[in-house]
Amino acid sequence: MDAIRVADEALLASLGYKQEFKRAFTPLEVFGIAFSIIGLLPSIASVLFYAIPNGGGPAMVWGWAVASVFILFVGMSMAELASAAPTSGGLYFWTHSLSSPRWRNLLSWIVGYMNTIGSIASVASIDWGCAVQVMAAATIGSKDQTFEPTNAQIFGVYAAIVFTHAIVCCLGTTVLARLQTVYVILNVLLCLAVIIALPIATPSEFKNTANFALGEFTNLNGWPDGYAFILSFLAPLWTICSFDSSVHISEEASNAATAVPWAIVFAIFISGVLGWAINMSLAFCMGTDLQALYDSDQPMAQIFFNGFGQRGTLGVWAIVVLVQYMMGSSMLLAASRQTYAFSRDKALPLSNWLYRMNSFTGTPVNTVWFDAFWALVMGLLVFAGDQAINAVFSISVIALYVAYSIPIAARFLGDNDFKPGPFTLGVFGLPVAIISVSFMMFMSVVFLFPTTPQTSVQDMNYSVVVLGGILILSLAWYYFPKYGGVNWFTGPIANVKDETPGMSEVEAESDDGKKATTSVTVITTEI
Repeated sequence: MDAIRVADEALLASLGYKQEFKRAFTPLEVFGIAFSIIGLLPSIASVLFYAIPNGGGPAMVWGWAVASVFILFVGMSMAELASAAPTSGGLYFWTHSLSSPRWRNLLSWIVGYMNTIGSIASVASIDWGCAVQVMAAATIGSKDQTFEPTNAQIFGVYAAIVFTHAIVCCLGTTVLARLQTVYVILNVLLCLAVIIALPIATPSEFKNTANFALGEFTNLNGWPDGYAFILSFLAPLWTICSFDSSVHISEEASNAATAVPWAIVFAIFISGVLGWAINMSLAFCMGTDLQALYDSDQPMAQIFFNGFGQRGTLGVWAIVVLVQYMMGSSMLLAASRQTYAFSRDKALPLSNWLYRMNSFTGTPVNTVWFDAFWALVMGLLVFAGDQAINAVFSISVIALYVAYSIPIAARFLGDNDFKPGPFTLGVFGLPVAIISVSFMMFMSVVFLFPTTPQTSVQDMNYSVVVLGGILILSLAWYYFPKYGGVNWFTGPIANVKDETPGMSEVEAESDDGKKATTSVTVITTEI
C-alpha cells in the first residue's frame, strides 16, 4: 500500500499539485460514490414525469436502452482522460492541458464554471427530488391520501435536507469513504427488490400487456412522437449523470489512475442494465391510465401504491427516500471537491476563503457550505412555478455536458501531446469521442426546449434563463476591465515544482518512518 500511495502522490505532483487530502477511498468506494450519486431507483422516481408523457412504456424501456449506450460512450471518453491525469480539478485541468495556447485559459474558465454550476445544480435537483419524495410519503400516509403539500412546505423539507447534508460532508475523509460501501449495498438491494417484488404484488388490473408496455407510444405533451421520444431521454441522462464525481475525489483515491476510470465505466454500465430492468418492471405494472400517473404528485409513488398498498408502499418508499438522501450527500461531497479545486486555482470569488482545509476533519468545510448555500438559492426557483424548479434538473445535465464535451474534444482538436494512462481506448478513442461530443451537444440543445409546443411564461423552460445568466456573468467577470480573469487567470496553478519535465520525483515517508522515492512518467502539461 505504501508503494501505491507514493506512486499516487508522485503522479499528482507531476500534475503540479501537492498531496492535501488523505487517500482513504478504495477502488470499491471510488465506484461507490459514482454509483450512489446515480442512485437508480430514487433517481428514476425523481424524473419519471419526463418519460411518462413523452412515450410512456416504450420511452421508459427503449429510450433508456438507447440513451444508456450513448452515456457509456461519454463515460469511456472521460475515463481515458481521468486515467491520464487523475486530479480533483479534472475537467477544467484537462481542458487547459489539452487545448491550444490561444484558447486554453478561456475554455478552462468556462469548463470550470460549468462543472461547478452543474455539480451544485445536481445537488439541488437530487435534494429537491428527496424533498418531494418525503412529502409523497406524507400524502400516502394521510387519511384517504388527501394531504397536498405546499411549495413552502416542500422547500422547508428541502432546506433541512441540504443543511444535514452539509453537516455530513464536513466529516473526515475516512468516514465519508466507508459510507460509500453502505450506499452501494442499499442501492443494489432496493433495485432488486423492486424488480422482483413489484410484478408479484401488482394486482391484475394494473398489469399491462407486452404490446402496451413495450409498443404503445403515449404522447401527452403534443410534440411530434420522434421528438417526444428524444425528450424522454432526460430521465436516463439525469439519472446516469455526475459520474465525474469519481474524478473529483481522485486526490482521495488509492491507485487513482486505475480506480477512477474503471469506477466511471462500471457505474454507467451497471446502472444502465439495472435501470433498464427497473423501467421494464414499471412499464408492465403502471396500468394504462398514464394521464392520472402524470398528474399525480409522484408517479412512482402512485405505481407503488397501486401495487403494494398503503403500508407496503410506505415501507418501500422509506428506503427509496433513504437512498435518495444518500445520493445527495455523495453529490455534495463531489461538488465540494470540484469547488475546492477551482478555488485552489483562484478562479472563484472568495477563493482565498474557499481554498482552506479544516485542520480537524481534514476536509474542505468552507466549500461544502458554499455549495450548500447556492443549492438552497436554486431551490427558491420553486416559488417561480413548477417549470422553474424542474429547470434545475435540465441545468444539471446541460452544464455538465458542456463541461464534459470541451476536454474530450480538446484532446483531439487542441495542440497537445496526450499520453494515455493505464485505461486507454487505443484506436477507438477518436470515434468514441466523436459520438460522445455529438450526442452531448445535440441533447444540450434539446433540453432547452419547453415541455410542450404551446407554452406560456409560467410553463417556459427556465434552463436557458438560469444557465445563460450564470454563463454571461462568469464571462463578464472574465473579461471585466483591469480586474477580470483575462488579466490574471492562467489556468491550473502548480503548488509543487517538477525537477524534470514530464517526470515527477517525490519523497514520501512510509509508516515505519523510512523514506521512499519514486518516479512516474505522465502526461506533459504546461501549467
